[in-house]
Amino acid sequence: MRNSRQENLSEHSLEVSMLAHALAIISNERFGNNLNAEKAALIGIYHDASEIITGDMPTPIKYFNKNIQGAYKEVEKHAARRLHHMLPDYMQKSYEDVFFQAKEDAYLWKLVKAADKLAALIKCIEEEKAGNTEFISAKKSIQKLIDDMDLKEVEVFIKEFLPAYSKTLDELN
Repeated sequence: MRNSRQENLSEHSLEVSMLAHALAIISNERFGNNLNAEKAALIGIYHDASEIITGDMPTPIKYFNKNIQGAYKEVEKHAARRLHHMLPDYMQKSYEDVFFQAKEDAYLWKLVKAADKLAALIKCIEEEKAGNTEFISAKKSIQKLIDDMDLKEVEVFIKEFLPAYSKTLDELN
């Protein structure tokens, strides 16, 4: 697909981090949870770190079928272990639950996954605004993935914040 502008891994990771942080705050403030929003942001920063080793695989290939999806998840886990072991011993413990999901952080990881999908949806909206119609079907499939996640924090974000991404700067002011 043609893109109206380039995006690098750092920019994407920052966006996911900010979205994950917002979702955790929505969860705490609107639904009475006690999530660590800063940790959600940190997990978001590192969520694609394994791509430093693996490179990025296009979504249609990565999710083509269950076999490929499972194999790629194994490759990602191996890459994350490799990155983790590249750290000096005295730092490895601090990064363990950022590279690998701890049981108590399972919901934070779900929110980060949702934030990653929201970032993709926002990218589609931006591409459409730039006149790129190639992202219309991607937007529909990403929206379905988001809906299937069935997370109330995401529903709040979509209702209260997503419409702003379709507006011009003049409309926002």
